[in-house]
Amino acid sequence: MASEPDDKLPPQGRFNRLRKLAGLSLHVGTEVLKTGAKKLSGTNSSELLSLGTAEKLVATLGEMKGAAMKLGQALSMDPDLLTPEVRQMMARLQNQAPAMSYAQVSRVVQEELGAAPEALFKEFSPDALAAASLGQVHRAVLHDGRPVAVKVQYPGIDVSMGHDMDNLGLVVKTVSKTSRMMDGTAYFQELRDELMLELDYRREAKLAQSFAKSVARLPDLYVPQVVEERSAHRVLTLELLEGQTLKDWVTTSPDDAARFRVARQLIRATYGPFLDAGEIHADPHPGNFMVMPDGRMGLLDFGSIKRFSPGFIAANRRMFQQALRLETLDVLGLCREVGFSVELPEAEAEVLLREVLHIAGRPMRTAPYDYGTCDINRDMRNHFTRNAARIMRIRPPPEAMMFFRATGGLAQNLRLVGAQGDFRQVFLEVGALVGE
Repeated sequence: MASEPDDKLPPQGRFNRLRKLAGLSLHVGTEVLKTGAKKLSGTNSSELLSLGTAEKLVATLGEMKGAAMKLGQALSMDPDLLTPEVRQMMARLQNQAPAMSYAQVSRVVQEELGAAPEALFKEFSPDALAAASLGQVHRAVLHDGRPVAVKVQYPGIDVSMGHDMDNLGLVVKTVSKTSRMMDGTAYFQELRDELMLELDYRREAKLAQSFAKSVARLPDLYVPQVVEERSAHRVLTLELLEGQTLKDWVTTSPDDAARFRVARQLIRATYGPFLDAGEIHADPHPGNFMVMPDGRMGLLDFGSIKRFSPGFIAANRRMFQQALRLETLDVLGLCREVGFSVELPEAEAEVLLREVLHIAGRPMRTAPYDYGTCDINRDMRNHFTRNAARIMRIRPPPEAMMFFRATGGLAQNLRLVGAQGDFRQVFLEVGALVGE
C-alpha cells in the first residue's frame, strides 16, 4: 500500500535535485566510510547502512521519485550489501513511495483522457494501490464490470527525470575524460534512452501486448490485458491481477514445493522471452512479479522491456545452448559475436571471461542447486573488484547493460525466494524453446 498522499510534486529544478542528492550522498558516504574503517580495524560490522540512514534514504529518494528512486530500488535488492532489517526498510521504495493526492491524479486523468475518473470508470479508488518511481496505481472498475489497475504518471516527473539524467551525464562525462578505459558515455546513453522511454505509457501498452505474445508458450506466466480506450501518454489501464507481489509472498513462509515453482517461473519469465523472441523484462525488482492464487505468475510493469539486436540474440542463444550441453565454449569468440571489444592479450581475456561464465553458470551445471545460499552476485562482484583494471579493458556492447540488469536482478530474486532443486532441468526446458 502507498504512503499517505502528498500534494507536493517531486522536487523540480536540476540544481535543486542535485543539491538534495549531494546532501544525501554526503550523509550516506560518511556512514559507508565509517563501516569500512571498522572492518579494516577488525571490528565486526556487517552493516553498510544503519536503520536511521536507510530511513533517510527511503524518505529522500521516495520524495524525489524518478531515476533517483530507481537507484534505491536496485540497492534494496542486494542481500550482500544490507542487513535484513535495512533491506526491509529499503524495500518500501519498490511500491510504497509517498503517494500524490487524488486531486493531482484526477487532473492527470482529465488532461490525458478528457474526463474525470468518476466519468470514465464505474468505480475508481481515491487511494493508491501502489506508488513507485514514475507513477502510482489505482484500483478501478470499468463500466462493463471488469476490475482494472490504472497507472497515473506523476506530474512533472518527465522534467525531473531529465534533470537527473543531465546531472548524472555530467558526472559520466567528467570521469570519462580522465581515460579511455573510464569512458562510460555509451553505457550512460543506453541507460538514459531506456529510462526516458519509460515515460511514454502508450509505448508501454504496446510493449505489454508484445510481451504477452512472447510468453504465450509459457502458460504458467501471465501478462495482463491492456485497456486501450482508457490509456494515453501518462495513463495506462491494465487488467487487474489478484495475488501477492513476490516481496510480500516470501513473507508468508511458503513450502519448498511452492518456492521451487515460483523460482522456476522467474527463470522462465526472464530467459523464455529472451531466447524465444529476443526481448527481456529489464526491471526485475520483486514488486513487478505477482504470485497469483491459481499458481500462475503475473508479470507487471512493461516500460523497460528491452529488445536486442539479431547478432546479440543469436550469439547468446548459442552460448546458452552450449553451456547447457556442458561443452567447452569458445568464450572469446562468442563474446566478440555478442559485441564485446577486447583490449587485452587474448589468453588473459579468456581467463577472465571464462571465470564470469563459470560463476554465472553454476545452476546450469549443478543439480540440485540451492538458491538460498547462492553466491553468484557476490562472487561476480568480487571477481570484478579483484581484476578491475583488466576487466575494464573488456567492454560489452551498450545493449548488454539491460541484459545484465535483468539477469542480475533474477539472481537476487532467486536468492530471495530461496528455493532448491533441479534447476538444471528448468534451464534445459527453457533452452528447448529455441528452434521448436
